[in-house]
Amino acid sequence: MTKSANPFRCFNSSPEVIRLVVMMYVKFPLSLRKVEDLLAERGIEVSYETVRYWWKRFGPMFAAEIRRKRVERMRAFTHWRWHLDEMYVKIGGEMRYLWRAVDHEGEVLESFATKERDKAAALKFMKKLMRRHGPARKITTDGLRSYRAAMNDLGNGKKQEVGRWANNRVENSHQPLRRRERAISRFRRMKSLQKFASVHASVHNHFNQERHLVGRDIFKARRWEAFSEWRAVMD
Repeated sequence: MTKSANPFRCFNSSPEVIRLVVMMYVKFPLSLRKVEDLLAERGIEVSYETVRYWWKRFGPMFAAEIRRKRVERMRAFTHWRWHLDEMYVKIGGEMRYLWRAVDHEGEVLESFATKERDKAAALKFMKKLMRRHGPARKITTDGLRSYRAAMNDLGNGKKQEVGRWANNRVENSHQPLRRRERAISRFRRMKSLQKFASVHASVHNHFNQERHLVGRDIFKARRWEAFSEWRAVMD
């Protein structure tokens, strides 16, 4: 089998700069122009339009590579609890919904944008989630009846758990994406929402070291490992 073509071959900038730009824009709550200013301070002249182009072109590629490796590792372990929730996102003055799933440790498993939050949307979201990650022993949701209807169709209605404050894990996981939404002055299209949410989830998972659970030395080692893996993405 021949090696795939180098994705950076048509660009004058180095892969290191492209990875840095994508990481800064996706991981941190920065606008395109703020990324441009931060790079300029470091002697890297990149237009904010170039930042936009690079994240749209390379962001999904980086995210897919990170997600593929993480899913392969995670399939070796039992998924004993998922937390599902939907967050409101205003696009063009109309309310849309971003369905999100995280595991018991806060790992973002899936993001799925829809116009409605009915049974059909919930069913499509859960099928996509299970196709990629397999089944879970327990699934915690809020009181939205679409979840119950979809899970009954899938034959796992007995796995559902609903309770006050039981879904705080996924509610808290919305916050990083909300901060990004404010930084870029909201999303303009459903396609942009879906694309950014998927990329943001993978990058967030990659750099999320749960520093409140480990000591400083362990955190620094894990952070260094995450940066090293990021610098090797798509090599």
